[in-house]
Amino acid sequence: MSKRILITGGAGFVGSHLADQLLANGYQVRVLDNLTPQVHGPEAGRPNYLDSEIELVIGDVRDPDIVRRAVKGIDAVYHLAAVVGVGQSMYEIAQYTSVNNMGTATLLEALIEQPVERLIVASSMSLYGEGLYLTPSGSLTVGVQRSLDQLKAKNWEIHNAVGEVLTPVPTPETKAPALSSIYALSKFDQEQMCLMIGRAYGIPTVALRFFNIFGTRQALSNPYTGVLAIFASRLLNNQPPLINEDGYQQRDFVSVYDVAQACRLALEVPDAAGQVFNIGSGHHYTIREVAEQVSQALGKEGIQPEITAKYRMGDIRHCFADITQAQQVLGYQPQVMLSTGLLELAAWLEGQVALDRVTEARSELASRGLTV
Repeated sequence: MSKRILITGGAGFVGSHLADQLLANGYQVRVLDNLTPQVHGPEAGRPNYLDSEIELVIGDVRDPDIVRRAVKGIDAVYHLAAVVGVGQSMYEIAQYTSVNNMGTATLLEALIEQPVERLIVASSMSLYGEGLYLTPSGSLTVGVQRSLDQLKAKNWEIHNAVGEVLTPVPTPETKAPALSSIYALSKFDQEQMCLMIGRAYGIPTVALRFFNIFGTRQALSNPYTGVLAIFASRLLNNQPPLINEDGYQQRDFVSVYDVAQACRLALEVPDAAGQVFNIGSGHHYTIREVAEQVSQALGKEGIQPEITAKYRMGDIRHCFADITQAQQVLGYQPQVMLSTGLLELAAWLEGQVALDRVTEARSELASRGLTV
């Protein structure tokens, strides 16, 4: 008898790709999802891309009765359900805390009653805040921040106490969290709650810290989703991508297919239990580079990005993944390069409708004093 897997938030971007990966490897899949309008649209039903073999339970992860029903007869759980977005989290504080923290608490109480063989929780690179940096003398440094005065002066890079510019290097799991947004705080709470209760009740638990994920099925009309989808949404509407600061921020962009691979390995590798892993591509790009690559993939090279020279509260300068631990313990090997993944994304985008809500979202942040 094949194992039965529950994915909370499984009708969304990452969850649906994970479901496909699990089905292809002989698992049975049940999904719990509330089909939230911000992701799925105002009159959402079962997404067309969700495989017909998947059992869909529509409901809220904060509803104890629905969650207990969803975990019944399940062998392992992926907890992906969360509201996502650094900027929005800084004013929809109750919503982010309720869904992410309370939803996790509700799931964990259900799992105490009905333990599973493994729990895998989606964490986030956002909890690192700034990544790891190297001083000009070659020593590693953490805990660096940019002051508000520095940001108002459009002085974007990270400096040490004597004003020297620091060089970003790959960030390992050992770096202490530096929580710079409500979203980051809630993701750290999700991660730690799952690991804590997993240890206490003997439920082998794995936390995966996802970096910037891209791929098909991303919510194009959600202005708080991944930056690649936001850029694509703007370009499809013949509008320039809007880039904060100077566009030289560096990030790791990882394909959703590689994320699905990492998720499956976290279920299957015995030594993963109790551990935390960075899941990225092991490569980093500036936001300007990414905007150019998205423009090329969509055939919109004539639309130049707009550099806003604005800072959004909660944002950090540089952070990209050291994936050594995932490679060594999970056997994780990223397969999809950004350039290749963008070609597939572009082909998928041809049939999509993208409502450009980016200007509206930026106005919301500005009206609340969350950009400088």
